[in-house]
Amino acid sequence: MPAHVAGSGNLDRLVDTARDYARAATSENTLKAYAKDWAHFTRWCRIKGADPLPSSPEMIGLYLADMASGSGPSPALLVSTIERRLSGLAWNYAQRGFTLDRKNRHIATVLAGIKRRHARPPVQKEAILAEDLLAMVSTLPFDLRGLRDRAILLLGYAGGLRRSEIVSLDVHKDDTPDSGGWIDIIEKGALLTLNAKTGWREVEVGRGSSDQTCPVHALEQWLHFAKIDFGPVFVGTSRDGKRASETRLNDKHVVRLIKRTVLDAGIRSELPEKERLALFSGHSLRAGLASSAEVDERYVQKHLGHASVEMTRRYQRRRDRFRVNLTRAAGL
Repeated sequence: MPAHVAGSGNLDRLVDTARDYARAATSENTLKAYAKDWAHFTRWCRIKGADPLPSSPEMIGLYLADMASGSGPSPALLVSTIERRLSGLAWNYAQRGFTLDRKNRHIATVLAGIKRRHARPPVQKEAILAEDLLAMVSTLPFDLRGLRDRAILLLGYAGGLRRSEIVSLDVHKDDTPDSGGWIDIIEKGALLTLNAKTGWREVEVGRGSSDQTCPVHALEQWLHFAKIDFGPVFVGTSRDGKRASETRLNDKHVVRLIKRTVLDAGIRSELPEKERLALFSGHSLRAGLASSAEVDERYVQKHLGHASVEMTRRYQRRRDRFRVNLTRAAGL
């Protein structure tokens, strides 16, 4: 604060408010990842006898090279991991009043060389298709916990939701400070209003062809029997599974649920269990919807909240890639 206004009562009251807004600018998971990135880098600097502050492009270039080559005790990292750690360093330096110029030649040329030598196409998680999802849902019991998990899987799939979006939903608008959106259940389905990575968006989840496969019906059943009419939609249950708590589920529950039901349903049973578990993640639900929905991909793009159709196509595992044959169209 400038010296001539420091200690002003009006401004002092705004300090905590400004800090809260600043923290809200970045998601909690991202902040945790950035903290780990900074801890890893500062530890590396201590081992090398270097000072992490102020920022040194030359030192950052050496750090990137060390991560890519695996010359130390740690194995070589993926290019995507290295890029994410570089983003984390840039953010951390900015918070400390320093600037990390990623275009500096000591950083940019080293990173370009790492990409040229080590970059590979992204490894995509397996899509959960409709028949897979129904098999997974059928393994769940009809107790309170089973009703909740059934609603999570069906709503996550039909909504094409990220795992963080699933667990951040509230029953109504502004129910809780950490809400990431809310649900309006109407006759034709459920309207989800989400505060997602790309900003606010609405997702329409229509009713299914039967109660057994309908995500809206599953959601209504869970809310009714869990007696939830306020606050987080998806919460924990008591140890005996008979009562809903008030504690919002962590997004890791979605991943564990997917992996457990994939095993229980016998999906990709020809593979060893470890490989089967590695194939599926929270993104498998979004990829499954994008791959299974037989509609114009523009509707899928809007539903998933993607900025471009190219991003949507990354999620489509069984898209008809040769639907348009430009070779023949060109006369060959």
